[in-house]
Formats: sequence, structure tokens, C-alpha cells
Amino acid sequence: LFPAMAASLWKNLLQTAKERILQQRRASLYIGAQGYQEELIKKKLQQFAGGSINLSKEDNGIGILTLNNPKLMNAFTGTMMLELQERVTELENWKDGKGLIIYGAGSTFCSGSDLNAVKAISNSQDGMNMCMFMQNTLTRLMRLPLISVALVQGKAFGGGAELTTACDFRLMTPGSEIRFVHKHMGLVPGWGGAARLVRIVGSGAALQLLSGATRVDPERALRLGLSEETLSSSDATGALEEAQAWLSQYTEGPASVIRAVKKVVTAGRELPVEDALRTEKDIFGTVWGGPANLQALVRRPKHK
Repeated sequence: LFPAMAASLWKNLLQTAKERILQQRRASLYIGAQGYQEELIKKKLQQFAGGSINLSKEDNGIGILTLNNPKLMNAFTGTMMLELQERVTELENWKDGKGLIIYGAGSTFCSGSDLNAVKAISNSQDGMNMCMFMQNTLTRLMRLPLISVALVQGKAFGGGAELTTACDFRLMTPGSEIRFVHKHMGLVPGWGGAARLVRIVGSGAALQLLSGATRVDPERALRLGLSEETLSSSDATGALEEAQAWLSQYTEGPASVIRAVKKVVTAGRELPVEDALRTEKDIFGTVWGGPANLQALVRRPKHK
């Protein structure tokens, strides 16, 4: 038994080293990219304070991330953009995490960027840096080994609509809406929202939603496959409880298995087939013969 255990420990050590390298490689889309000055944009964003991004990690392995700037319909200030990056780092290091719910304080989701910050960084170099900074953060959010849900109450506009697309699923409350209003600002999405929207609803529907700055209510979102379900509660407490119940059907079970499921799906979505297959094999190796697998074999479930 001992040689087998030693071999398995060594395999796991190699695996974690490999994962760490992969994670560092993934940490930034734009590491070493010409013209991307992350520290410079962080200093600029620091000047536009207000609001916060709060994270609570529940014992059941579900994290709750709250956009908290209700005075401005939870618009992102500069410091909130920085805090989102910090919270994502915290979630990357949360080894017991299985799920994540993102929602807005005060019964609305998020109205995009705080226009004061936007006006102040309206030169193109700053704008590009901010765009790259937020793309990095939302890409890391999307790649977390957690099953993530955006709980959309009230309005998810502009950057708020883009944030919903960085989650695996969207749940909407009655009367809520998702709207890519970028066209009315003379813009297109820049936080990765267009690329992700195409993958969720297809290019035709994405083109309509962006070029029409169309208001997507819960019914239309369901039709498009942009939302999974319309919840029955409109009040924040009820909606959050419903969202947790909805998510818990997918996060039941050992963290190692739920996280592995998310990782193989991420690989399948992002990598060429050969790489996705190799990654799947590696992740399979981390759970095969693992505690959950051995327990299941001991229980010997009958095939029905």
C-alpha cells in the first residue's frame, strides 16, 4: 500500500505544480503585452473611490460576492475595479470553494462604470489600460474552478451586463433587465462582454443585442438562453435564497469533484480539442482513486 500511496502523493504534487504554472500563465491575458501598464492604471483607478466589493465564503462552499455601491446603482468606481481583482485572487486561493453567486446591493445588479472615473480617463491609452485590466479580471473570474451565477435584480447595464456574461449562469428576478447599452455611449463592450455573449447566445443574437442596445427582460433572456430561470422573488433576501437553492443542486458533493467538473468544462470551451483532451486526462487523474471515487466504489451503486 505504501509505495502506491507515495506514488499517488507524488502524482498530486506534480499535478499541483503543473496547475500553479498554468494558473500563473493564465493570470493575465496581457502579461508582457506592449503598452499595457497595469501599475499605472491601478494608480489612476485608485483616485476614484466609493463603493466596495464584498465577499463572504459560506461553509457550504458557496461564495457570495456583492457589488456594493447602491447610491450609483452599483456602478463600478475605480477602487471597486481594484477590489474586484483582489476578491478574484481570494477566490482563486479558496481551495474549499465550489460555487459563487454575484449580486448587487439594494435590489439592482450593476449599471456599468461610474461616469466620473470614465470621464477622467477618457484618453485612449488610459481607456485601453482600463479595458485590459477589466478583461484580465473577468477572464480570471470566468476560469475559477467554481460554478458561478449572476443573480440579476433590477438593471444590469453596460459593464454590468458584461459582468453577467463572465458567470457560468444567469438567474433573473421578475421585472429585471440586461442591456448592453454601449452603443448609446458611442462604444462597444471592452471588458470581454461581446466575445462571451457570442459564445452564450450565438453571433446573430449577440449582434442584435449590441447593435440594437436591446432591453432583454427575463422572458426574452430565457428564450435566448441568456438566463437559466426566472426566480419568483423580487426582494433581495428571497431572491438570494432562491439562487442559493438553485446553485446547490450543482454544488452538492466533494469540492474536489465539483471543481474538477468546472475545470474540464473550461478546458473544453477554451482549448483546441487535443489540449482539452489532455487536460481532461490530467484532471481525471486527480480524482481517479481519490476519496470520493473510492467511497463510491465501496458503496457499489447498482447500474439501473
